[in-house]
Amino acid sequence: MKKKYIIAIGIIGISIALILATAGDTSTYVDFSQAYKLAEAGKTSSIHIVGSLKKDGNGTIVGLENGADKLSCSFILVDEKNKEERVVYNEPAPADLGKSEKIVVIGEYRGNQFVAEKILLKCPSKYQEQKLKAGV
Repeated sequence: MKKKYIIAIGIIGISIALILATAGDTSTYVDFSQAYKLAEAGKTSSIHIVGSLKKDGNGTIVGLENGADKLSCSFILVDEKNKEERVVYNEPAPADLGKSEKIVVIGEYRGNQFVAEKILLKCPSKYQEQKLKAGV
């Protein structure tokens, strides 16, 4: 075989191996009940849960607490099926956490507690068109 064919086959083989390696890390969004069942079944990879912060009748956020060291935080997340769960994040609270419409927490259950490794925020106010009134 020619040298260029061997190199091409090698590159294709490496590409397939990389695709298979990263495909095992993909995750779908689940609710807290499903996440807990996955954890009990021994799933060790990250779990994605989508939800929103718990708010009272006036729209004030309930349960958002900074750790005593100010380097961690916890909050109550309400998932898509309205189940509430306290989420612990071992980093400072993201700046726009309170303004977010939806939050995705990526992490795992450790015992009976969900520990987030990453938090993704959806802030609609940044992306909505704003109408300006000219000449008023």
